[in-house]
Amino acid sequence: MSERLLETVEVETGARPTASVIWLHGVGADGHQFEPLVGQLTRAASPPLRFVLPHAPIRRITLCNHQPMRGWYDLRNVDRQVGQDEEAIRASQAAISALLLRERERGIPSDRIVLGGFSQGASMALYVGPRFPETLAAVVALSGYRLIASTLQTERHEANRQTPFFLGHGTADPVVRLKEGELARDLLRRAGYAVEWHVYPAGHEVPAEEVAAVADFLANIL
Repeated sequence: MSERLLETVEVETGARPTASVIWLHGVGADGHQFEPLVGQLTRAASPPLRFVLPHAPIRRITLCNHQPMRGWYDLRNVDRQVGQDEEAIRASQAAISALLLRERERGIPSDRIVLGGFSQGASMALYVGPRFPETLAAVVALSGYRLIASTLQTERHEANRQTPFFLGHGTADPVVRLKEGELARDLLRRAGYAVEWHVYPAGHEVPAEEVAAVADFLANIL
């Protein structure tokens, strides 16, 4: 998967973008999942942005009756910390890193690239961001959780030690429980990362208040 770039949906908010946002979708969705929110994530005073919305590979997902669907890795246990699909997680890491490097080759410095995602995509963003060897502008993770947490200290890269993180979660999320988001937050904070933590009276979704907060965050960062 890392030898061939993932297919993507791309939306540019103006001519000659000066920054990029790579956004990773949740399991069973695709790159179009967050396409309708691009306009809401862009403030009037923001610079021209390129949103890159990749499609994850199609794979069979154990917890979804082994049905084939797009996913960054398999889900094998309702306890997401048990039986993590490390092989696919690392393959997806390589594929996502390739997209980050392509943006640099297209003229966007790495410190003008935001990596973000929702649910499974948020978890991948939290996994890839600290381990990426070039400084990113920020990492945004909505309704995410920890992946291979035990390797963070040994695998994280100095380049992103100062990178800001935005974590958001619904207090009534029945899919990825709030506690999972809190554990991801605590893992990052213990490692010394600057984490903005936001909670909303919502389920496994991205409420309007969260979209507005992310838009403000992106405007401040970029």
